[in-house]
Amino acid sequence: MNKSEINYINLALFHVGLAFILFYIPFLSKIYPLLVAAFGGYYVIAANNRNNEVLYVVAYLVGAEVFIRMTGGNLNYEYVKTVVSLLMLLGFVLSGFSKNSIIYWLYFLLLVPSVLMTMSTQIIDLEVRKAITFNISGPVCLGLCALYCYKRKLSFTQLQNIIVFFGIPVIATLVYLLLYNPSVQDVVTGTQSNFATSGGFGPNQVATILGLGMFVFFCQLVFMSKSKITIALNGFLFVLTSYRAIVTFSRGGVITGFAMIVFIIIAAYLLSNSSGKRKLKWIVVLSSILVFSVWSYSVVQTSGLINKRYANQDAAGREKEDRLGGREAVMGTEIELFKENPVMGVGIGLGKIFREQEIGQEVASHNEITRLLAEHGMFGVLILLILFITPVVLYLNNYQNIYFFSFYVFWLLTINHAAMRLAAPAFVYALTLLDIQIKPVESRTKIV
Repeated sequence: MNKSEINYINLALFHVGLAFILFYIPFLSKIYPLLVAAFGGYYVIAANNRNNEVLYVVAYLVGAEVFIRMTGGNLNYEYVKTVVSLLMLLGFVLSGFSKNSIIYWLYFLLLVPSVLMTMSTQIIDLEVRKAITFNISGPVCLGLCALYCYKRKLSFTQLQNIIVFFGIPVIATLVYLLLYNPSVQDVVTGTQSNFATSGGFGPNQVATILGLGMFVFFCQLVFMSKSKITIALNGFLFVLTSYRAIVTFSRGGVITGFAMIVFIIIAAYLLSNSSGKRKLKWIVVLSSILVFSVWSYSVVQTSGLINKRYANQDAAGREKEDRLGGREAVMGTEIELFKENPVMGVGIGLGKIFREQEIGQEVASHNEITRLLAEHGMFGVLILLILFITPVVLYLNNYQNIYFFSFYVFWLLTINHAAMRLAAPAFVYALTLLDIQIKPVESRTKIV
């Protein structure tokens, strides 16, 4: 094993121990996110961000966000998004940003009208600050990440390092899930999303980060593992992550992770020579066997209920009318709000209030696209056009980001089922804007 692989194994073991510590000594979970932010900031400043170290710290935080939340370590709901935003600002100070990134300054300006609408609302008992903060933190985080990453030159090795840092804290999440719920069979009784198998936290968010973990460990297994030990470790982590993602019974994150893997395989195949294509064919065959095995084991452990979940059936096998767990009704009200308020929208954070009048429940949106339309009106349409088109235009001028489509599809699918609850879609979106430089002599990844 080389030094890089030894460092990786040591980090993995450290996070196994961290999960045990926070599970058995819960009050330390409040200290962990503070230490990550403090040491992360110090690391970036000490290195003067010469090699874009801020991206490594942010990748780690993004991977750790669900772990922080499920262990009760969140100082407030927007903690990680706030720290990520501050780190991006620190990156601006140390390394600047592209003068050509005016499109994302326009993006910020387009967010303002909806904020002003909410600030001027006459709705009684509305907590204006809370309504704005909850819904604006994600878009602001995305905008700052995008400004930092816009056409920033990174080597392929640095991009692979970011992938590694995504995965390290996911290991702690996996161990915590096993400690919290060692036996899936004992807690699965229906086809609804399962909090017990999700560490007592929201299954949708847990599945989202585990879906990202599936992709990360697959990439590490296929592209970064050199020794038999790291091949075995990453193969095991891929299998375990896939299994724990499936048994959350939250489909969005699993489907997203699977889609990311499909896109990275296609991208790698198209960019490979004939020898590489042959190897990838074998990888596809072996991966298919692994996936089939994991799914079969999940079926056994859930007494076949997971099949019914993905077939949109209840435990008795009856077809459910609502395929998206209540999200259709929410999306429907947001489309109607957009039709009724097509120019200015109803105001940021107010969609939930109007929705209560329509369906009798004050439910937060799970779909960032329809939320932007309802709450921002035509400004939301322009925001979406910027977000959809800009990465594609940049990619057409630089095909070297092999992870582009995987990152893009993660952002797109995640904001459709989990909105911007996590910092992950904001940061992963920004990675599509990087200018990746592949060095021909480069053959291995070093963990910084």
